[in-house]
Amino acid sequence: MTKKTAFTPATHTTPPAAFSHGVRKGNILQVAGQVGFLPAQEGQPPTPAGPDLRTQTLQTLTNVKAVLQEGGASWDDVVMIRVYLTDTGHFAEMNDIYNGYFAEQGLTEPPAARTTVYVGLPAGLLVEVDALAVLG
Repeated sequence: MTKKTAFTPATHTTPPAAFSHGVRKGNILQVAGQVGFLPAQEGQPPTPAGPDLRTQTLQTLTNVKAVLQEGGASWDDVVMIRVYLTDTGHFAEMNDIYNGYFAEQGLTEPPAARTTVYVGLPAGLLVEVDALAVLG
């Protein structure tokens, strides 16, 4: 039986509830929903990267990447991404930011599926992203 390993990168705060930022079992890595918080500072509460969608989206993707790397994966291993927005009006702008980010990362094979769902997020957060990677 393959062991399940949960982890939190050093740049992330410890989750306030019973969940992990990432879990790997065998060649499967699930990245929990990440938001645009700046890197963790000891004794400080999480702080959003900024009030605007661009800043939060870029930080969110950076946070997803940190979890992928901690689990031994990269963007090339990601087969699915889900993006959650708080405002349907942000859809086009988020797509532009998303496409630009992955072009800069050199990702030539984008994930097979990307679902966008509109939800409420706490503390002025505008975007959340989770990812599923298959290593192999």
